[in-house]
Amino acid sequence: MSGEEFVPLSLTPLLIGVFSAVACALPGNFLVLRKQALIGDAISHVVLPGIVVAFLLTGAISAWPMMLGAAGAAIVAVALIEAIRRLGRIEPGAAMGVVFTTMFAAGVLLLEQSDTSSVHLDVQHALYGNLESLIWLDATGWASLLDPEALRGLPPELSRMGLTLLAVIAFTWLFWRPLKISTFDEGFARTVGIRTGPLGLALVIVAAIAAVAAFDAVGSIIVIAMFICPPAAARLMTNQLEHQIAWSVVFAIAAAVSGYVLAGYGPLWLGRQDAVSAAGMIATMSGIFLALAAVFGPCRSREGAPVEG
Repeated sequence: MSGEEFVPLSLTPLLIGVFSAVACALPGNFLVLRKQALIGDAISHVVLPGIVVAFLLTGAISAWPMMLGAAGAAIVAVALIEAIRRLGRIEPGAAMGVVFTTMFAAGVLLLEQSDTSSVHLDVQHALYGNLESLIWLDATGWASLLDPEALRGLPPELSRMGLTLLAVIAFTWLFWRPLKISTFDEGFARTVGIRTGPLGLALVIVAAIAAVAAFDAVGSIIVIAMFICPPAAARLMTNQLEHQIAWSVVFAIAAAVSGYVLAGYGPLWLGRQDAVSAAGMIATMSGIFLALAAVFGPCRSREGAPVEG
C-alpha cells in the first residue's frame, strides 16, 4: 500500500487503535496486580446503557453527553451494588456480577428497541466499534501531516484518544509511588499516610475514562481485552513493575498493529474476499500474545512470585 492510500485509509484507524490499547493497558497493570482485572469488564458493561440513554436524550453522538451518561450509569451501578449487597446479604462479587450483566443487557435492549437508524449506533457498533470507518478523507499522502487544512479533517476520535492517553500517562507518572506502594502493601501504604481508598477510586475513574473514550471507536471487545491481556502477558515476562509497564505497552501496540493488519489482509492472504472485524482481530491477537507469554514467558513457572517495585 502506497502512502497515498495508507495515510487516508489506515493511518488514523491504526493510531486510534494503538492509543486505545495503551490507554487501557496502563491502568490495567495495577488492576491486574490488585486482583481487580474484571473491573475493566465491568466498566465496559456499565457504560453501554449510559451511552445509549445519552444518545436518546440528545439525539446525536457526542463525546461529552456520552461521557456524562456513562458516569451517571456508573453511579447507578455503585448504588445498586451496595443496595443488593446490604439487602441480600451477599458478597460484593456476586452483587457486581448481577448489576453489570443486567445493565449491559438493558443497554443492548435499548439499542435494539430504539430508533438509531439515523446514526451508526447499534449492537454491533457497541461490541466492535467503528474503527475501520475512522478514515482521514482530506489526506492525500504523508505531506498532509504538515497541511493545516488537511489536519482539520482528522477524525475527532483521534484527538480524543490522544488526550485520554496523555491523561492516563500523566496520572500514572504523578501517582507512581503511591500507586506502587498501595498495590503491593496496602497496610504499609496507610501507615505512611497514603489515602488508599481515594487512590483506588481514582484508579477506577481513570480506567473508566479510558474505557468510555475508547468505547465509541473500538467497542467493548477491545476495551475488555486490553485491560487484561497485555498486563497479564507482561506479568509473565518480568517481576519488575517498571519492566511490566513497558512490556504491557509493547504487547498493546503489537496487538493493535498486528490485529489491524491481519483483519484487512489476512483473509486476502488466505484467498478470501472480505476483511474481518479489526476490533475482533486485535482482541484475538492480544489473547494470542497472552497465550505465548504463558507458554514461553520467563516468569510463567513463578505465578505466585511477588512483583518488585
